[in-house]
This record gives sequence, C-alpha cells and structure tokens, in this order.
Amino acid sequence: MPRRGLVLAVLLPALLAGCTAGPSKRPPVVENDEPVSSAPASSATAVPLPPLTEPRSPSVDWTDCDQQTRARLGADAPTYLRFSCGTVLSTLDDPALPGRVQTHVALLKAGNGAIPLVVVNDVGGEPGTLYAARLAATLPPALLQRYSLIGVDRRGTGESDPLSCVPEDTRSQLLGQDPADDDLEPLLDAARKAGQQCAIDLGGAQQSFDSWRTAGDLDEIRGELGVPKLHALAHGEGSQVLISYAARFPDRVGRFVMDGVPDPSGDTVTVLGDLAAAQQATLDAYGTTVGQDAAATVNAVVDRLRRSPQVLPGGSVFGAGTALRAVVTGLADRTRWRELAQALEAGRAGDVRALAAFVAPMLNGSDVAPSRLDGQLATECNDTVVRMPADQVAGLTSRLRARYPVFGGLVTQQLAWCLPWPARTESLPTLSTSGLPPILVTSTLADPVTPEAGTVRAVQQMPSAVRVAWQGAGHGALSSPCAAEAVRAFLVDGKVPTDGTLCPA
Repeated sequence: MPRRGLVLAVLLPALLAGCTAGPSKRPPVVENDEPVSSAPASSATAVPLPPLTEPRSPSVDWTDCDQQTRARLGADAPTYLRFSCGTVLSTLDDPALPGRVQTHVALLKAGNGAIPLVVVNDVGGEPGTLYAARLAATLPPALLQRYSLIGVDRRGTGESDPLSCVPEDTRSQLLGQDPADDDLEPLLDAARKAGQQCAIDLGGAQQSFDSWRTAGDLDEIRGELGVPKLHALAHGEGSQVLISYAARFPDRVGRFVMDGVPDPSGDTVTVLGDLAAAQQATLDAYGTTVGQDAAATVNAVVDRLRRSPQVLPGGSVFGAGTALRAVVTGLADRTRWRELAQALEAGRAGDVRALAAFVAPMLNGSDVAPSRLDGQLATECNDTVVRMPADQVAGLTSRLRARYPVFGGLVTQQLAWCLPWPARTESLPTLSTSGLPPILVTSTLADPVTPEAGTVRAVQQMPSAVRVAWQGAGHGALSSPCAAEAVRAFLVDGKVPTDGTLCPA
C-alpha cells in the first residue's frame, strides 16, 4: 500500500478558590527551587516503578535529520541536542483485513540518553515528532542525560501515512461554522460530506485510526527499541493512547507521565461545560498576562468577521468560527500569547493574516504538510461512543452559549462532526486497570484543551495515579519549572510525589 495512500500570570480569585486540594488533607506546595524529593512518597506504590533497563538489540534504523528538524522548529534549538529520524512498520489492524495491512509510523529521536522515552502528542496538535523536538529543548537537561525522547507521529498524522480524505472546502466549512448560528444544517452537511468521502477513500480502514490501535503501534515501537517496558510521556489527549496501552499491555508499562488527561465522564453536558469554562478561564488569564481586555477584543474580531468574512489566499473562508478556533489554539500555547495578542489587535483593524496562521495547519493540506484535521476527525470520532441527535446538539449548544458566551457554541461542534461517522462498536479502554506501577499525572488550573476538572476525574479512576497540579494556564504543565522537575525526579530518580502536590503559577 502506498505510504500516502492511507492517506500563569495572575489568575482570577474564583479560579484559585476552585483549586483541588489533596485527597484527604491540603497537599504541600512545591516551590520552584524546592527539591521534589522532599515530598513524601504517595501511598499508590504497591507496585514499584520498574527499573531503567538499557536497550538490548534495538532494530530502529536511525538517520540524521538534525538540519531538517531545526528548520521545522522555526527557532534555534540548543546545540547540545541532536535529532535523528526513523520509521517503524506496524499493523493497521483494518477491521476488514485484520493483521494483513501494514502502516508506517514516523519517529524522531531527540538527545542521546540511553533510555528511550516515547512521546505522544494530542492528535489535533503538531505531529509528535515535532512536539518531541520542541519539548526536548525545554525539559531539564538532566532528564536528557538519562533519556532520549522518541517522538511518534500517530497513525494517520504527520509522516505516518497521513490521512487526507476531507475535501479542502469541507474543512473550511467544518472549522468555520459560526458558534452563534442557531442553524446547524450547514455544519451537519459538511460533516456528512467529510464522513462520506473518508468512507470512500478509506473503506474498511476507516475505523482503524483510534487510540486503542495506536497503543499497538507503541508496543511495536517498544519492541524495536529493544526495551522490556515502555517508558512514555503523553500530552493532553495523547494520554488516551497510554491509557489504552496500559489496558492492553499492563505487564509492559514502565514509567508513564500524562500531562493532562481527557475527561472520562459519560456526562456530555458536564464535559463540554467544563471545557467551555476552562477556555474562558484561560482567556481571562491570558488577558491579565498580556494586558488586554481579552473578551472584548475577541468579540470585536468575531463581530467584524460575522459582518464581513474574509477569503484567505488559499481560498478558505475565514469567519467567526475559524477565528475562535484560532484563539483557542493560541491560548493553548502559552509561548505564543504575545503573538496572539498582536494577531487579535490586527484582526480588530481588519487584517486576519496573523490570526489565520494559528489554524493554517488544520485548514490547509498538502503532501509536504498534510492537514491536521483529517487525522483528528478520524481518531477522535473513532474514540467516542456518543452520537447525539442533531436536535439535542442544538439544544445543548443553546444552553452552553447562554452560560459561556464566547466559547459555549464552539465546544459542541465536534458532536456534529462525528454524527455521520460510524459508531464505535468496541468498548472503550478502562482507566481502572489494576496492578500498574505509579503513573504521574500533571494538571493545569486553566487548561483550554484538557480541563483540570476532567483530569481530576480521570485520576480518581486510575488506581496507581498521582497528580501534580500546576496553578497556571495553557495546555499542559511542563512549561512550569516546578512540574518539569517533578517529572524529572519521577522519571530519572524514581521518586513518586505526593498525590495532589501543588506547583505555584
């Protein structure tokens, strides 16, 4: 099969008041200069952390890709880092042809530490290879003296036989639906077109792109890396892959870190309400940081685009819905907050080019840089069992829009995206797998992608999980020196922090 063929700053007092303390008493606050090892060990240590074993007979063929990776990063990476790339073949596990079709999985190695640490990103974020390269430049150097990061482009994304089944004009329609519009039919029509075309292009393989099967890819990678246990770090929704791995291969779980975890609750109203609230909280924290009346600025840009949508150079229409998605993308990456502030100010004056750059990787697709939307649509729809009727989606949208005027109408749109997609028939992986070693979970007080409330609910269902809570904003806690040091101590020294440990903003 052809390779391309498968195809914080100061937070609001209300936020601080909502912070979750430890399970039975107020947990310690770990200051940035306080060694994490001073925190007493968690009680969730019935199964010890596995020892770090150096690879034996690894079979991945690494080739130098240092110069290309630095060009992809678009910024200077530390000179002590070196990047190399490889590919692993895995089984697609097509439901129509189980075990008979292979798929390529692209890898990137960052650093020279002896122990491989596999890195998985959100399926809708930047490819895992690029995320790992960027992460390696920010993590404590002491971690990279022991580990090398192994970034993975999840199946159907990046360089891993990327999906390209959604027509380009349909992508624009999916992303551009105005959240204030009561008429969902244009969005549903776009979702039908996307689902139909993907069904035609992918056939029986349409449901092969999910976290459960991606966990199988990770085990293939583990074997070719030559290690008996998988040591891994997942960002946001990527944690779903590690949860699936633990359910499928519990005896091969090594040291796992999950930087934010998707909400496992079956209550869609609560999950999406918490998501809209977290996006609003992040917007407020962003506004305080950059000195901008954030809600007023966003509303001004969106209102202008409602009156006069703009056509981008590639032909895509940039309207209210696309602008709000660009804002959420910018809020997720704290390092880009100043860039987002400048883009919004330009948008108020009618120039949306800088704002459009935040969503360009989703709108545009090519052989060189495939759209991130197609792989996200397939994976996230295959990972969910909920198929809410259109009238219920419309009702929920109205209720959330009334409670959260900026983002309430946006967070429900994926329900419409997945409505025409084949319903998942397999059970979802459980979080309650027993007999696992401690798993370190980090949460962020205002996270616009994996809200802290959902991460807390996930941790409550994971018997061996311990949580370090960063009182900051943005998607993921690893930009906090305190949280990063907790991760280093866990991965390198095998020190498990107290569940509920707080890291200050």
